[in-house]
Amino acid sequence: MSVLIAIPARYASARYPGKPLVSLRGPDGEKTLIRRSWEAAMAVKGVDRVVVATDDDRIRDHAEEFGADVIMTSSAWANGTERCAEVAQRLSGYDVIVNLQGDAPLTPAWFVEDLVAGLQSDSQADIATPVLRCDGRAVAGFLADRRAGRVGGTTAVFGAGGRALYFSKEVIPYSSKTYADDEPTPIFHHVGVYAYRPAALAAYADWPMGPLERLEGLEQLRFLEQGRKVLCVEVDARGRQFWELNNPSDVEVIESMMLQMGSGLAETSTL
Repeated sequence: MSVLIAIPARYASARYPGKPLVSLRGPDGEKTLIRRSWEAAMAVKGVDRVVVATDDDRIRDHAEEFGADVIMTSSAWANGTERCAEVAQRLSGYDVIVNLQGDAPLTPAWFVEDLVAGLQSDSQADIATPVLRCDGRAVAGFLADRRAGRVGGTTAVFGAGGRALYFSKEVIPYSSKTYADDEPTPIFHHVGVYAYRPAALAAYADWPMGPLERLEGLEQLRFLEQGRKVLCVEVDARGRQFWELNNPSDVEVIESMMLQMGSGLAETSTL
């Protein structure tokens, strides 16, 4: 099974303009968000090619400086999935296209590896995406962000066989219980990585944006609104911390996590 990882990156983010070029300080020094995301992608085993997909010359120039393969895409796309669809159309011949979003530099390689394996094992799924069971500390952080008017993360609800029922920027499902910091909860954090079958990805760009996607601002809801099967693959953090860079305040959080994890964040492969 041939696998392509595309890292969509745009400069004009509504919540955080210029986010891909923000520097993050780790045990290996200062590196930009897009470089750290590329290094995370390069550490995934079984991948045939990794590309940065952008419409911005600044991101292209910087990515090429550190050795990334860059595909320039249209500036008209509304989200990363649409950008990945253009990449898949231009780079045909892959069995799976992975969208490793450029704001998740702490994504462990095995998240993506498990995701590809999950899609391979379920012939009915059009798209697969990882979910991570939250502990009490993570849920408390999400709730605190919502009270402050910030989006701290996306949660997922799924049924039998991992079939996604809904994704939301609110914390769902509702629970009245208070959980200890290290206590497992019934709430799952949706990790912003996707593995698509080429046919489903090609169809995506032609579907209109539905009301749920428009309300939540979550691109994966378009698949659900079109009745397509989205497979949620539960992954194991193996003690690793995970956080996405959604807001400027997340920079400090991610830097702290990187420093705590030390130098073994990603062992870059040569593909």
